[in-house]
Amino acid sequence: MPSVSNSDELIFFVNGRKVVEKSPDPEVNLLFYLRKVHILCLTGTKYGCGGGGCGACTVMVSRYDPKSKKIHHYPATACLVPICSLHGAAITTVEGVGSIRKRIHPVQERLAKCHGTQCGFCSPGMVMSIYTLLRNHPEPTPDQITEALGGNLCRCTGYRPIVESVKTFSPGSTVCQMKGSGQCCMDPDEGSFVSREEKICTKLYNEDEFQPLDPSQEPIFPPELIRMAEDPDKRRLTFRGPRTTWFVPVTLEDLLELKSSYPKAPLVMGNTSVGPSIKFKGEFHPVFISPLRFPELHLVKNTENGATIGAGQSLAQLKDALDFLVSEQPKEKTKTFHALLKHLRTLAGPQIRNMASLGGHMVSRPNFSDLNPILAAGNATINVMSKEGEQQIPFDDAFLEGSPETKLKPEWVMVSVSIPYTTQWHFVAGLRLAQRQENAVAIVNAGMSVEFEEGTNTIKDLQMFFGSVAPTVVSASQTCKQLIGRQWDDQMLSDACRWVLEEIRIPAAAQGGMVEYRRTLIVSLLFKFYLKVRRWLNKMDPQKFPDIPEKFVSALDDFPIETPQGIQMFQCVDPNQPQQDPVGHPVMHQSAIKHATGEAIFIDDMPPVDQELFLAVVTSTRAHAKITSLDASEALACPGVVDVITAEDVPGENNHSGEIFYAQDEVICVGQIICAVAADTYAHAKEAAKRVRIAYDDIEPVIITIEQALEHNSFLSSEKKIEQGNVEYAFKHVDQVIEGEIHVEGQEHFYMETQSILAIPQAEDKEMVLHLGTQFPTHVQEYVSAALKVPRSRIACHMKRAGGAFGGKVTKPALLGAVTAVAANKTGRPIRFILERSADMLITAGRHPLLGKYKIGFMNNGEIKAADVEYYINGGCTPDESEMVIEFIVLKSENAYSIPNFRCRGRACKTNLPSNTAFRGFGFPQVAVVVEAYITAVASKCNLLPEEVKEINMYKQTSKTAYKQTFNPEPLRRCWKECLEKSSFYARKQAAEEFNKKNYWKKRGLAVIPMKYSIGMPIAFYNQAAALVHIYLDGSVLLTHGGCELGQGLYTKMIQVASRELNIPQSYVHLSETSTVTVPNALFTAGSLGTDVNGKAVQNACQILLDRLSPIIRKNPKGKWKEWVAKAFEESISLSATGYFKGYQTNMDWEKEEGDAYPYYVYGAACSEVEVDCLTGAHKLLRTDIFMDAAFSINPALDIGQVEGAFVQGMGFHTIEELKYSPEGVLHSRGPDDYKIPTVTEIPEELYVSLVHSRNPIAIYSSKGLGEAGMFLGSSVLFAIYDAVTAARRERGMSDTFPMNSPATPEVIRMSCTDQFTNMIPRDDPSTFTPWSIHVS
Repeated sequence: MPSVSNSDELIFFVNGRKVVEKSPDPEVNLLFYLRKVHILCLTGTKYGCGGGGCGACTVMVSRYDPKSKKIHHYPATACLVPICSLHGAAITTVEGVGSIRKRIHPVQERLAKCHGTQCGFCSPGMVMSIYTLLRNHPEPTPDQITEALGGNLCRCTGYRPIVESVKTFSPGSTVCQMKGSGQCCMDPDEGSFVSREEKICTKLYNEDEFQPLDPSQEPIFPPELIRMAEDPDKRRLTFRGPRTTWFVPVTLEDLLELKSSYPKAPLVMGNTSVGPSIKFKGEFHPVFISPLRFPELHLVKNTENGATIGAGQSLAQLKDALDFLVSEQPKEKTKTFHALLKHLRTLAGPQIRNMASLGGHMVSRPNFSDLNPILAAGNATINVMSKEGEQQIPFDDAFLEGSPETKLKPEWVMVSVSIPYTTQWHFVAGLRLAQRQENAVAIVNAGMSVEFEEGTNTIKDLQMFFGSVAPTVVSASQTCKQLIGRQWDDQMLSDACRWVLEEIRIPAAAQGGMVEYRRTLIVSLLFKFYLKVRRWLNKMDPQKFPDIPEKFVSALDDFPIETPQGIQMFQCVDPNQPQQDPVGHPVMHQSAIKHATGEAIFIDDMPPVDQELFLAVVTSTRAHAKITSLDASEALACPGVVDVITAEDVPGENNHSGEIFYAQDEVICVGQIICAVAADTYAHAKEAAKRVRIAYDDIEPVIITIEQALEHNSFLSSEKKIEQGNVEYAFKHVDQVIEGEIHVEGQEHFYMETQSILAIPQAEDKEMVLHLGTQFPTHVQEYVSAALKVPRSRIACHMKRAGGAFGGKVTKPALLGAVTAVAANKTGRPIRFILERSADMLITAGRHPLLGKYKIGFMNNGEIKAADVEYYINGGCTPDESEMVIEFIVLKSENAYSIPNFRCRGRACKTNLPSNTAFRGFGFPQVAVVVEAYITAVASKCNLLPEEVKEINMYKQTSKTAYKQTFNPEPLRRCWKECLEKSSFYARKQAAEEFNKKNYWKKRGLAVIPMKYSIGMPIAFYNQAAALVHIYLDGSVLLTHGGCELGQGLYTKMIQVASRELNIPQSYVHLSETSTVTVPNALFTAGSLGTDVNGKAVQNACQILLDRLSPIIRKNPKGKWKEWVAKAFEESISLSATGYFKGYQTNMDWEKEEGDAYPYYVYGAACSEVEVDCLTGAHKLLRTDIFMDAAFSINPALDIGQVEGAFVQGMGFHTIEELKYSPEGVLHSRGPDDYKIPTVTEIPEELYVSLVHSRNPIAIYSSKGLGEAGMFLGSSVLFAIYDAVTAARRERGMSDTFPMNSPATPEVIRMSCTDQFTNMIPRDDPSTFTPWSIHVS
């Protein structure tokens, strides 16, 4: 960092090591400092989003409090922590917790051994959250565990094994309730389908192996920092960077002095508001003031009238203070505190709650604040000070709405907030609804309070504040005024709802969209408050104030956050199997310990290469336009910039197979790469990229949606079709015909490691080496070769591991690799290209949105005789994989059902959106939703349960699919039957109906979904694979194959295969990386085929080697492996072999509409039960049972991990994950703040997974590929939600059939439960405004 004169030294500790920064830069955050500053280079802490929303960069911050003489440990997201805020702090990163080199910590060991890591990218952050929890609570309660993990996202595991690893630290941790009896509640009974010989196991790890947690062994807090904190002669610190200055005042007087000198300088405590504004909105501040902990900002004072809490308290400390106050005071006085505590549990994640300050939260006045509406309703006042003196400002509507007379003067500092106690007849409540229960900004929230004339229900004072409905928090003050003096009764409620909707008007085109839903929530939350107050009044005087109807009681409470639990069942290993043979055992992921210690190296963890440059791309801001000019002169003049790369710098093809590397004369989507800036740092490259000037002329038409594509006849490929029977004839001979259409929106991959590439040009022969996370290194090699116009043999692609992929790293790394390689070629220097989360989401797109249209003919008994279905997908602007996706959709379009007269047609639409691509399930999760939706619609017409109609129409014996492939559905029937029985579906369905009769505003629903999932590709040569196995003279084995490790445990399974085939311990086998140098022309790791094809190739290579060794072994049968190897070498026997698998011989003839398209099928069934809140649209997943036909599982731990992870990803796809596009084709959802994947609170409270045993002789060891199949089973949650919604609609006298689109977001659920509140909201004429966002399916 550049030396700046008269700057103080910044002193803090990292992992026990003292760091003295002589010229600290206030613009540098801790994440960058840890990872990139050469004295540390601690790459265990990961970049996931840069905004504190994913938890990948979690570290533990420890500080000493001289007042209490205690050390305070808390989790923080390093991406938001400026290094200058760390003076006097001790930081612990994952490397400081434990390492393979020194000693792994019990937290790391258990996370790994409990299979709580898959790709491993989120694991260091998880470890740090758990470690910090254990430093504060060595024996955590289940609630503390769930709360501690609330700020960490994981896209792979589905969270259950992570929670389980932490539960092992809790006293008396056990999962199964009946464990004590020695009998498992899920054990197969006598009448079960599982034959008696097949023993079922339920333990995936051995707890006896775990080292105990000994809190006394943790590192001590540095004594030097204690001395610094207790130093009575503290003075102001000043840190000067190249562009900014950071002041640390140590007394209140000093702070007021600084604020007077620099009135515009922001006050930074946790940097959770200022930090994101700088990063995402481009704000710049020349001066920051960051007060060190001094008493006035941290007091908690209890007075006669209420409590005063210092503005410097973090939200986590506020929670502790309120918990204490609530325990000390009678309940009637602390209603405001209770309301605040409720929202503090779900506000952001624990990291942000520990960083964000109360004062910062209140004064920044975010319109979405969960606390400010409650504080305002509770009549709080803020206490401010300046050099001139102090002042109290009411925290009311005028302040929150930013009226000029209440504007805080720049030199004022908020010191504390005073929250008055409530009186006996004063009620306060906070209400909120968000896309996700925790760590999500509210869609609408409210703080409401009412005070009654003593002993009556006459309103003396009423206040209602709403968040997320306007640019500021707003008050319904006019409505409240009009209601004073009224009785708290139904008529008052009716007027209040009408008036509040008139007073708070959300414009039709409001930012954030969901306008009608937000209007509905305003009155729905008001109704909830009305019921709560009625209940309170009844408790005060049951004689005078009647209670609310019993059926309404469940509406009062939000869904509780429970700690998930479950059981995993799989076939035990045959007791006669040799002990050394690892196949069939739940073996830990081969990199799991490295994941948990942060020692697993991902692309951006690789050390800097000499002279490397960083790349930032400039992307199109128009969906369809001509580029009229590109001016890079200003960018080239920026500091650190080496070059700007455009289409003209591509030596070879700039358009390869329809994919364009750099846009040249025309742009065809928002987010298309136009040029790239190469500079000495990423910050310089990014800054210069903003200065590239591009002028456009828009071109018509701009096609964004499938509907628009159909209008303009815009397609990427020809129609694909299969047909059997006589569809037209059958429609004439059925009892009923229904028609409908289903929209399924897209999904973002949200792999934790964004697309990452390091391209290194070599000095000779135009060679280029690329290190990247990809599922298809050969494809990258092909594209780079085409772009550089050099033979593929000179392009080397190395792939060690990827931090998640899910299909998103099949084709996209090839395009990005070509962009990077062109830059490396032009500059002659290595290029590091790491996409930021927002750029990744914008450029790489995701799952194809789908429109399904169906016409179904059926008999009154539920038997379906005819189906005519059409599917259209939104492919985006270039071919990518859209044609193959539509082929898969058509081929998989029957799911598990035999319909004698069946026609299916499909087509990929060309639109002006970034090209959608492969995603786990490859079209099946979208298409099968349509199938289940029309089955459900038939059931409704026949007055049957959907499950009964499924049973009637399911394949029952060996049959042919619609494309004439023969298969035996026996495992499907078994999974289905076991699922219905073991989940107690019918009994629970009855219980849900009873619940629904007793509850008007909450409803329960259940659904069981069967699945016939095809594995592999209908093109035979796509199924081939190769491997290379070397045996060295010390007996160790190096294994290489063409498959990529994405977290699914492919490398682990390959080591298991080699261990069995060579009959040697797993420890002898090493697998380093996948590379185009060792195995050429390898195909993609996708389609659940990784283990199938690479396993066969590894098996082949090992068998060749064993064959060569067999004469030696025969001569010396009692010899050791090492001896045999040495002898073979002496006899000049080659110890290296290439293994090859020709691939499954599949085919599909689209002319004849028939073929043996897939090698085999994976069958399964899932039952899910949910509860929905009809007033808000929230839902809670109570239980899921999954039965998956695994045939023989090579590694049950990895296979169950895949099933659970895919299920949770599928559940997210069908419920809370929502991509929002503007009508102009701009993606609004570009990070974890706007796109919500499931957190630990979304997974089922109870999750039971069974691997069902069958035979699959075609595959290695009779196994089956389970990587994708579980994805579709997530739709059982969607249909359980629709079952609950149907119950609500039926009770309200509405039609049972309604569009079952996906995802079933809170908005969709609430607006489908039509009632008096949805009917009273104002509606806008769609022709009078342009909506903020649109659906693109």
